[in-house]
Amino acid sequence: MYFRGRFLRSLDLKGRLMLPPEFREILLSRSSEGRVVLTTYDGCVVGFPLPDWEEFEHKMNRIRNAPRAVRDFRRLVLGGAEDMAVDAQGRVRLSREHMSYAGLAGEVTLMGQGPRLEIWSPERLAPVLEQNFDDVAQAIAETGIDFGL
Repeated sequence: MYFRGRFLRSLDLKGRLMLPPEFREILLSRSSEGRVVLTTYDGCVVGFPLPDWEEFEHKMNRIRNAPRAVRDFRRLVLGGAEDMAVDAQGRVRLSREHMSYAGLAGEVTLMGQGPRLEIWSPERLAPVLEQNFDDVAQAIAETGIDFGL
């Protein structure tokens, strides 16, 4: 099961976000209590089902004598990680730190990205989606993936 789709949602006054039913089902199927780890990356908040996060974290912690860029990446991603659970109403709470990092307030865009989800400020996401992706489509084609739309 993968996260897919794009959903416009509102944060409540306590920073809680109502997840789409499909996303809740994925989290509940991957971890008890629908545990999700939220972290900071690419100017948005990224969420991983707890078992997937633990696997990633384990791999990152095996890197020894990491160069400065890798250490800084760990500071951003591992240091920004927070373990949350979906509540009985299907909401997940975002911390003030996550909302500040991603510029989240009021309306947010929730996007499925396969094994993870992303939470974006619509204003920050718009220029990302408005890019010309011709070079990317070519690079994908060169890997043997046919994306013939």
